[in-house]
Amino acid sequence: MLRETPLYLRLNPADDVVIACRELERGTNLLQENVVCLERIPAGHKVATRAVAKGEPVRRYSQIIGFASQPIAAGAHVHVHNLEVRDFARDYAYGEGYRPTEFVSEPATFKGIVRPDGRVATRNYVGILSTVNCSATVAKHVAKAFEGEALASYPNVDGVVALTHTAGCGMDVGGEGMDVLRRTLAGYARHANFAGVLVIGLGCEGNQMDALFFTQGLAEGPLLRAMTIQDKGGTAKAVAEGIAIVKEMLPVANQVERSPVPASAIVVGLQCGGSDGYSGITANPALGAAVDLLVRNGGTAILSETPEIYGAEHLLTRRAQSRAVGEKIVARIKWWEEYTARNKGEMNNNPTPGNKAGGLTTILEKSLGAVAKGGTTGLMDVYEYAQPVTAKGFVFMDTPGYDPVSATGQVAGGANMICFTTGRGSVYGCKPSPSLKLATNTPMYERMEDDMDINCGQILDGSVTVQELGQKIFELILATASGEPSKSEVHGFGQDEFVPWYIGAVV
Repeated sequence: MLRETPLYLRLNPADDVVIACRELERGTNLLQENVVCLERIPAGHKVATRAVAKGEPVRRYSQIIGFASQPIAAGAHVHVHNLEVRDFARDYAYGEGYRPTEFVSEPATFKGIVRPDGRVATRNYVGILSTVNCSATVAKHVAKAFEGEALASYPNVDGVVALTHTAGCGMDVGGEGMDVLRRTLAGYARHANFAGVLVIGLGCEGNQMDALFFTQGLAEGPLLRAMTIQDKGGTAKAVAEGIAIVKEMLPVANQVERSPVPASAIVVGLQCGGSDGYSGITANPALGAAVDLLVRNGGTAILSETPEIYGAEHLLTRRAQSRAVGEKIVARIKWWEEYTARNKGEMNNNPTPGNKAGGLTTILEKSLGAVAKGGTTGLMDVYEYAQPVTAKGFVFMDTPGYDPVSATGQVAGGANMICFTTGRGSVYGCKPSPSLKLATNTPMYERMEDDMDINCGQILDGSVTVQELGQKIFELILATASGEPSKSEVHGFGQDEFVPWYIGAVV
């Protein structure tokens, strides 16, 4: 039964603010708080419930989200004009909250595609990767040849997709940036959702084909091919050769069928973008509940976006299975502090303008809501960008907060599914892995229903609980992994969203 959305929400008794669930006019009486709004409060934004002196911390989720940059009166709007980020000590309490996972006795299953080597796929694509920006056009022309009815004879192939990028040359061939690019390309070349992969290079680029294959332990075979435009005699000949190679792969790629496999084969990358003041109340906790179910069924979930756990990392170190795992998180936080400093930036450069319009004020506030996506189970390991994820359960991967870059790293690490929460209405896909979109609020869901897979705004009106919606998300993950298309797949998203993390100088 539907209920009326409340005026506001108090998330914790220790909080200094409450969250407006609808626009509150000046003079609105928040009776249970004994507070009257001194000004208009937009939906999703914060209202002070006590007077806060300049320099004092302000808490939401019973955690510090910032410090008053000026005196804040009870009933005032708390936002960028009176709240700022300052450094403060966090107690990492390594492993103190770790509890072994209680696995279910009868794990759930889905209809997956089992590769000959035992890897399990949720989709069945043929991929074309470029070593360098210079080979991107040829890669796209090859893929374009298989649009429309070209795959009619191969009903079990989901498509031929070209994943291109703007790097691969003009960079230190022995530097960190090249290592990251090669690791990312290798992760996609090995990805279970690709039945076959063709890698196309120019021939003279910094990211040489033989170096890529040697450093990443790749070996050519019938379903992993490589060629360069210069060796083939130019664009036209290279396109023709690429089309011929893909045609050789298609009959083999088509020889698959789905069969019941345990949910332990699912690896979900967790993303949030275009967040708002409700993200940490509805969609992120609901996704966290789904993650707990997936982990209890033996599956894996990857939390990422290191700049968006900043100020909340102590909640993850407590869940680490060992001090060494927890220290990996802190080490990545320190790296990011140094990285932003040397680039004359700051960690609080995030939230974005859209996040702020939705009610998020500081990176600390955003991070506290973002970590809710990771549920409550133990943190089993921490990975650098695009490293292969080998641990089962809840893990963390170091990535930027920029969603396409972050998800690209997760997929390179093995994610065969993406779950993406959004409060502003991000549109996104991530081939070869399907992406599910979780809306944080009902008005946005209704406005963008063609793009959103689940409405988590129902939590606000009390018509569904976080746990109930978590169960629904888990069931949708299983259905999507079994072949049911996501909204972003229907729209064709996913080819242009391949964005490897570019680190280092362009030279």
